Amino acid sequence: MEDINALTAQEVADLLRVAKNTVYEMVKRGDLNPYKIGRKMRFSRGDVDKYISESRSIQTMEPRYERSQSVIEQADTGFIICGQDALLDVLTGFLSKRPNQETPLRSYVGSYRGLVALYRGEVQAATAHLWDGDSGKYNLPFVRRLLPGIPAVLIHLTVRVQGFYVQSGNPKNIKSWNDLRRRDLTIVNREKGAGSRVLLDEHLRLMDLKTRDISGYQREELSHLSVAGAVGRGEADLGVGDLKAASQVEGVDFLALQNEQYDLVIKKEDLTLPIVVDILKVLRSKEFKAQFEYMRGYDVKAMGSVVGET
Repeated sequence: MEDINALTAQEVADLLRVAKNTVYEMVKRGDLNPYKIGRKMRFSRGDVDKYISESRSIQTMEPRYERSQSVIEQADTGFIICGQDALLDVLTGFLSKRPNQETPLRSYVGSYRGLVALYRGEVQAATAHLWDGDSGKYNLPFVRRLLPGIPAVLIHLTVRVQGFYVQSGNPKNIKSWNDLRRRDLTIVNREKGAGSRVLLDEHLRLMDLKTRDISGYQREELSHLSVAGAVGRGEADLGVGDLKAASQVEGVDFLALQNEQYDLVIKKEDLTLPIVVDILKVLRSKEFKAQFEYMRGYDVKAMGSVVGET
């Protein structure tokens, strides 16, 4: 018999006055500890009351990026999108305005792990910005490798600019990928599977550089902002990331190196789902694109177009 004091994720969200997907992110962060009744996730009212009594600021909480190897178990959640870009938060906000319609949940994991989760059936959509050094192409080569035998479609979201975060004034006179050969530089890295980490590793491979010879290579941060922050504080000479984060951190200049393609990957069999139809409709709408047209670091002219299939 189910505990009458057990709360569903939606009931917790209602109590805390947050979105249901925020509750799942709180579980990922360890702020709330659920338990299972069969395949369903439930919460103790006592745990929720304790959380409320501690007066934590849930509404303004920034997402933290977990190192766990699997996406959170969410047996009763519905449609989940993997990805870290704020564009996805705006997308879910648009979708939440539809009356009596399902809103996608967010899982804040990087490109590689997101595609693996999509292959495993743990999520229904994943974003990617993975550069293949041999072909010079983004995403499609990785989708073919990581989703073997699964027909998928790549929906374009935006073009972003990738490059180096360097200290203000660029005191080390860093100019290109070739500077990674220098022994007087210390870097700060992203976690394995992040698009920026793959970009760095592919360039190191093409230049035949060994990671053990790169000072700071083993230090990992879980977001562009954290990487830029480490550079701004003088803890590293450079880090790889996107233009948008550089504009948010003091003490950092940005050296643009290449444009990257940021895509949404969905299985073909899911394209007719009502929620996917709505996602595509929003991405192709003038109202949604207008949110990013004058935002630094985004090029959304081709947003919503199909750019690849497997």
